[in-house]
Amino acid sequence: MSLLASSSAPTPLYAIYQQHWGFSPITVTIVFGTYAVAVLVSLLIFGRVSDKVGRRPVLLMALLVQVVAMVVFISAGDVGTLLVGRVLQGVSTGAAVGAIGAGMLDIDARKGSLLNSFAPTMGTASGAIASGLIVQYLPAPTHLIYAVLLGVFVVQALAVLALNETVTRKPGALSSLVPEFKLPRSARASVAIATPVIFAVWALAGLYGALGPAITRTLVRSDSVVWGGLPLFVISSCAGLAVLLVRSAGTRTMMLISIGTLVVGVTITLVSIGSGSGGTASVIGFFVGGAISGVGFGSGFQGGIRLVIPQVQPQERAGVLSLLYVVCYVGLGVPAVIAGALIVHGGGLIQTSREYGIAVIVLALAALAGLLLSGRRVESAQRVSVIRSQDFITEEAPVAQVSKV
Repeated sequence: MSLLASSSAPTPLYAIYQQHWGFSPITVTIVFGTYAVAVLVSLLIFGRVSDKVGRRPVLLMALLVQVVAMVVFISAGDVGTLLVGRVLQGVSTGAAVGAIGAGMLDIDARKGSLLNSFAPTMGTASGAIASGLIVQYLPAPTHLIYAVLLGVFVVQALAVLALNETVTRKPGALSSLVPEFKLPRSARASVAIATPVIFAVWALAGLYGALGPAITRTLVRSDSVVWGGLPLFVISSCAGLAVLLVRSAGTRTMMLISIGTLVVGVTITLVSIGSGSGGTASVIGFFVGGAISGVGFGSGFQGGIRLVIPQVQPQERAGVLSLLYVVCYVGLGVPAVIAGALIVHGGGLIQTSREYGIAVIVLALAALAGLLLSGRRVESAQRVSVIRSQDFITEEAPVAQVSKV
């Protein structure tokens, strides 16, 4: 949660940075996208290393890099320094998310699967709104939020030292640093089904993270940074709530809920944006659409993880989780950077937001087509998921019995 809160903390500050340093909207999306690219590179390089060296060393190093990133943000005086901070954030988060997710699954498979979906969404929500409130109402607006997070990371780094390691150290740590797109055969069908949904929901998060503050300022006609952080807070908090509410649903049902609410929510958002003229109805519709879309975000993200992870062995979890996060951050970063270019060189903010939303709807419908065409495989994956979940929860089933199943 703290890592994702840190990643969303700069969102309300972009307007202040833009005023102080005079950069264009495309620069905002480049700064946003730089973080996603850094996460991607880090996932590819460090995603599997915790399966070899253990979870604790990876988490400790990631937290220490976050401390350095917070120091960079506190001292930032131009766009270049801001980009350095975002790169450090991305490298740290990319290295940590696979290790954290796999570590939670090592401890408790069912709770770990739930928290792998719940924690990122709630971390994103809390970072966006906490940053907005601190910047708006407390002193040192471009420094205090980072100082608070720095203290959190220092405490967490000390706490990691007290954790029990859940992985036995194995040889091959250096070879695990070589990027490779390798999936266990058992998980390939599930990943093919989950990928379009995961990409679509994180592309939606990219819309609210990169363009949400500017859209809100246009609709509300206010420069308050609280309003700037509110869109990302709404979609992320509703995503976290959805994770809890649909956790007992079947995987296929969860995916269908995600697609349906994405289409409905984004449609309401697009209608509300309209011509960008603002008004109470437009503002309410924008946030209602975001809330409904957030349900799609949470259910789709959880459904994708729950579909895939039970298909892999414990020693493969960090690598497969990291691959799923690669899909997430491609969806988060690439469309956002393209949108920034279109704002400057295309039809402007409102038109670009409308095109972005339509693209998300198309992605969701493509995911629906894939899900319906692969219905039998999903149902089969669900049955295997239950069997394997029970197996790696208890870790008591004899090998012969597992093979027989």
